[in-house]
Amino acid sequence: MANILLVEDEPNFAAILRDILHMHSHSVQLAPDGEAGWQAWEQGSFDLLLLDVMMPKLDGFSLARRIRETDADQPIIFLTARSQKTDVVTGLKLGADDYLTKPFDSEELLLRIEAILKRSNGRARHQREALQVGNCVFHPRLHLLEWQHGEEKLSPKEAELLELLLEHKNELLPRETALHRLWGEDTYFNARSMDVFISRLRKRLSHDPAIRIDNVHGKGFRLVADT
Repeated sequence: MANILLVEDEPNFAAILRDILHMHSHSVQLAPDGEAGWQAWEQGSFDLLLLDVMMPKLDGFSLARRIRETDADQPIIFLTARSQKTDVVTGLKLGADDYLTKPFDSEELLLRIEAILKRSNGRARHQREALQVGNCVFHPRLHLLEWQHGEEKLSPKEAELLELLLEHKNELLPRETALHRLWGEDTYFNARSMDVFISRLRKRLSHDPAIRIDNVHGKGFRLVADT
């Protein structure tokens, strides 16, 4: 059972989706637009957000940006009638865990919700407290890089990817392994997104000469770090 916030401006669709989620033991709070969704999110605690993209007052992307400024860990799925690749990439760059184009099969949505909740719970159970990375300390559970003179917060996907790179430290991390571990089976739009996250990690780690992330052409990535 999950506590879900559904932000959707089409009332009939929202009611149907709420009933489906209720039938599968999820608790659902509805919000009719982005501003109402923001207010509900500020006042509540949710395991997952389902955000429509095209909404009045505040669209789904803008709402997600606002939420990410406060909480980098919140799982988010975008629901939209728009299927352009640029929209999908925008959603993933905002740190969305998934993206569904309407109309979609309810069973598909339920399976994706289950996968995201399972990954989220698994991370909470298995992430270690602290890992040494070159001259800094990485806290996977907190999504935090701690340096001698400061600290830097990572997005959830950045933290997951860095932890996976560290599992393969000084060895090859195959692209397909990373895609399936972090995004599940739905990797169609996610290869480019993973490259974006690799670039972000490189930038965050660039001032530490003891760390680098190499591209292994056509195969994957290798994080090279001094012990």
